[in-house]
Amino acid sequence: MNLGDILTPQQITADLKAANRWEAIDELIDSLVRAGRVKPEHRDSVIAAVKKRETSMSTGIGFGIGIPHASTDLVTEVTAAFARSRGGVDFDALDSQAVHLVTLLLVPQGQFQKHLHTLAAIAKVLRRDDFLKALDSAPDSEAILRVIREYSGLR
Repeated sequence: MNLGDILTPQQITADLKAANRWEAIDELIDSLVRAGRVKPEHRDSVIAAVKKRETSMSTGIGFGIGIPHASTDLVTEVTAAFARSRGGVDFDALDSQAVHLVTLLLVPQGQFQKHLHTLAAIAKVLRRDDFLKALDSAPDSEAILRVIREYSGLR
């Protein structure tokens, strides 16, 4: 499974408005609700699960990348949202740098191996310079998705 397989344009925010990681999580989960990937009545519980995980250790992994994630029984399949922030988001990242690309990942409870594999694949592709340049020049969510699909099969 790769990121391009689980995203739609509705799950991509080309210009994230959030100033910090908490607002970013809210904004990304709201995009999942709008896209029909998270039920509106589960919104607050999903946000709480992701923020609980984020409180234990920041998922700002460095290099301008954040991958907030959680396992929850409120989704039945791996679900993701993606955002680009031109101004950067304070994510309390490991390298203390602002985060410009955020991938939020929700994995069904009990699918730990799938969770780890998907996280590793996302982190690997997000560190490629050619991919980052292509994302930066993509004008909108449809173009961002095309870039993600082009590169997400690469290892």
